[in-house]
Amino acid sequence: MDILDRLTNREVLENRLAKKTPAVVIDAGKLAADLKSKVIGQDSVCDDIAAQIRRRLALTQRDKPVGVFMLAGPPGTGKTYLGKRLASALQRKLLHFDMTQYSAGAHSATQLFGAAKGYVGSDSYGKLTGGLRDTPNAIVLLDEIEKAHPEVHKKFLTAWNDGFITEASDGSQISTNQAIFLLTTNAATDTLQTLSITYTNNPDELRRSSVQALREARFAPEVLNRLDRIFVFKPLSGLDVARVTALEIEAMVNGYGLNISIGGVAVDVLLDLMERQEKLGASASARDLVRSIEDTIADTLITAKLQGHTMVELVWESGAVAARPVSSSEESITASSQKTQANVRT
Repeated sequence: MDILDRLTNREVLENRLAKKTPAVVIDAGKLAADLKSKVIGQDSVCDDIAAQIRRRLALTQRDKPVGVFMLAGPPGTGKTYLGKRLASALQRKLLHFDMTQYSAGAHSATQLFGAAKGYVGSDSYGKLTGGLRDTPNAIVLLDEIEKAHPEVHKKFLTAWNDGFITEASDGSQISTNQAIFLLTTNAATDTLQTLSITYTNNPDELRRSSVQALREARFAPEVLNRLDRIFVFKPLSGLDVARVTALEIEAMVNGYGLNISIGGVAVDVLLDLMERQEKLGASASARDLVRSIEDTIADTLITAKLQGHTMVELVWESGAVAARPVSSSEESITASSQKTQANVRT
């Protein structure tokens, strides 16, 4: 027997120690700049969330999570991506859950919080309880939280309000006071967009009216009451759509083991992809954009890779995209030319 079990109440001791967290002071400006370099068109959200996290991490006594933040707005505006970038910037593990997978019924909760003794799965921890047991300071990203079953919502309430969740298989209480919870939703997007414009300089009224809008959209009141902050994402337009498209193109090119040259994406390529995304309407998501990019450039990238090329540019040829190989000497000339042009402009 562990000496702590024999001589004292180990569970109470563990809970007390868990609440004593070391103060961490981060550079909010640096964090915001990191987020803004990748999360396009949402500068105010990046600034605000960086400031919120800085204040909360500096606390040494905390009996609740670092933050429970709602990211609301239209699909494809960067809500999920911000969560991923935040985990990378803070060097924290990301526990990412698609909450549409937990909508079937009350039993959905067992996948996250474990199953009681005697039930299937009771020999292992749930995905969330096990994840936070192993990595207490993780960022927990709950995508489309409104899609989860109400019983799943209820299971999160102690996590957000009391600083722990209970593993059903053995009754263990897993601390959540080092974690950051990010909840995304596409609910009430039109109303929230209007409110974000109306109350740009009044954060208190924006929060109050946003909560009311989500409540009217039949969002669970018990969830809304435990949110620390609601961040409203703006719809993307113009050059911001082009920037997101360019970033996704670069990521896919790199994913095939290739590099894209400087100035290596023809304007016609970007415009074609942007127009295809626009035709999908307001419900189009970042996943739709990635699928369009894959359909457009994947085959030509594979061909370039098989031919032994390492650097390419994407050109528009006869109504289609082609990956043309670029030599290192061409890349150097292009880079030098662009640097000269930049110097002339300044």
